[in-house]
Amino acid sequence: MNWTLEVVVVPVSDLDRAKEFYAERLGFAVDHDTDLGGAGRTVQLTPPGSGCSIVLGRGVVPEMPPGSLKGLQLVVADLERAHAELVERGVDVSEIQVLGKNPRPVPHPLDNVGFVFFRDPDGNEWSVQQISERG
Repeated sequence: MNWTLEVVVVPVSDLDRAKEFYAERLGFAVDHDTDLGGAGRTVQLTPPGSGCSIVLGRGVVPEMPPGSLKGLQLVVADLERAHAELVERGVDVSEIQVLGKNPRPVPHPLDNVGFVFFRDPDGNEWSVQQISERG
């Protein structure tokens, strides 16, 4: 049996600001933006190539303090290109960091150990790791 992670709820204070950040700055696809009237609103976005989406919401998602989600991680095939895209889109992203050593030879020196870090407008923390074989 496969167990796939499909959705992560990201706690934010302003849905429109967060939607703009994830869609325009990060390039996530807007899957839906559903206003449930007085019951709430949900916005689902998916990173390019990902099988897992994020959901932003009010009223119909679990209550969590905005900015409290830490440790979300994206994986890319080319970290240098991803870093350049984030900078170009105006994301306040760290420089590329190498964390650890590869236990075996890899196609690129940043594979598995190359990372960049950024936060969304509420302070939810993300990392981006290079694994070129996933590209």
